[in-house]
Amino acid sequence: MAPGSTRPTSRDVAQAAGVSQAAVSLVLGDKWRGRVSEPTARRVRQAALDLGYRPNLAARNLRLGHTRTVLLVVPALTTEFFAGVYTGAARVAAAHGFGVVLYPSPEGIGPAKDPFHSAQAALDGVIASSMAADALTAIRGDQLPLVMLDSDPHGSLGAATVNLDIADGVRQVAHHLLGLGHRHFLHLAADIPSWTFDVRARELSTRLGTVTATTLRTIRAPLSIDDAVTATEAALTGPVGPHPTAIVCDDDKLAAGAYKALRRLGLRVPDDISVTGLDDLALATAIDPELTTVRLDAELFGERGMQALLAVLDGREPDGGDIPVQLVVRGSTAPPGAP
Repeated sequence: MAPGSTRPTSRDVAQAAGVSQAAVSLVLGDKWRGRVSEPTARRVRQAALDLGYRPNLAARNLRLGHTRTVLLVVPALTTEFFAGVYTGAARVAAAHGFGVVLYPSPEGIGPAKDPFHSAQAALDGVIASSMAADALTAIRGDQLPLVMLDSDPHGSLGAATVNLDIADGVRQVAHHLLGLGHRHFLHLAADIPSWTFDVRARELSTRLGTVTATTLRTIRAPLSIDDAVTATEAALTGPVGPHPTAIVCDDDKLAAGAYKALRRLGLRVPDDISVTGLDDLALATAIDPELTTVRLDAELFGERGMQALLAVLDGREPDGGDIPVQLVVRGSTAPPGAP
């Protein structure tokens, strides 16, 4: 190159060879076989030679990984949902020569001790649930390539976010219950400061607000069956407003607690009151009647999270779009009975 000229970049090589930057990274990182044709690989190598391109080794190590290990930070493993997230992430990671270390944040949320002497030395990247975001500071995970799950796409830490379409799930629940004729609702909300639960509350209020003569009361409970029992009993025995004909729960565990509370109060599901959940855990079909809930594909969620992190490590833009969810109607919902 002429004196004073700028150093060629991978983008320059890509333009000269007529390929994407991802293809340049694969070829020059010797990972092209089976993914890029041999003539294309030769063209990329020749373009790099002609331009005098030399990879930035430090940046390359960051993109391609020097330990090929990823940390998955999730809330405490109290449901099988996050086990499914791990399964999906590990499946994609293994196909690309990466391993996944699962790190449940103590007590479900909040700060955690560093599980590594130096996370930056031991890890190539982090995938983290927003429900365990506070743990990132303690392990310095926010200083590594980072993908956030269930997190605000406009205000999150990290290079990318991957979300389930929770808002649409709540819309499906509201449409189903309104269609059955329900107008008085109790929202049993998870008492966790997290974007995903804020979305549920906001969307439910918005959807019910489009229909006249509806009422909505919100109560909060920690994400456990026992706490849900206590909160539901308190809500239904207090003299506050119209008696709800439907309980909308942020999670299937909360719904199971609502079931127990209703039985203690002598109320039947769905004859006296309908109940919905969200997750479609195994628990949803173990209770009687089986629970109407929103099915979330946990394994696909984990797969998409790992695919997004691989894209970030390779300098590519991750695929966009929320993951679709589906309402599963079972025996816990019916038209409201007589007052």
